[in-house]
Amino acid sequence: MRVFFDTSAYIKKFVLESGSAKVEGLLEKTTELGLSIICFSEAISALNRKCREQALNNKDYKALKNIILTSIEDADIINITHQSISTITQLLENNALRTLDAIHIAAATEWHAELFVSADKKQTLAARNAGLKIKHIS
Repeated sequence: MRVFFDTSAYIKKFVLESGSAKVEGLLEKTTELGLSIICFSEAISALNRKCREQALNNKDYKALKNIILTSIEDADIINITHQSISTITQLLENNALRTLDAIHIAAATEWHAELFVSADKKQTLAARNAGLKIKHIS
């Protein structure tokens, strides 16, 4: 199955939290993994926030960063294109959506994802409105 993960869901593979088991189950069924060009930077930002909050130490941060880098090697990394700019604009005009969330949805649309996975309710609603089959992970 061709599955696109938003960072909010994909990070659950690496940080044990609500929904982590569901993400693992979906990843086992995934034959093609799609991620936006911004996924890695968002994941690193989330891990650094955990460090600032003292929920993650520096040693564990470095280990997780390397694990994430290795895990995305086999993923299709979807870049921003002229077509996705048009889709992003339409998504932002028609939904209560943050910019980065629109980038993920546009990337999934352009990649022709069979399933879009996110932990963000507003984003999954916008993805459904854009014609994607969605899975909300909570």
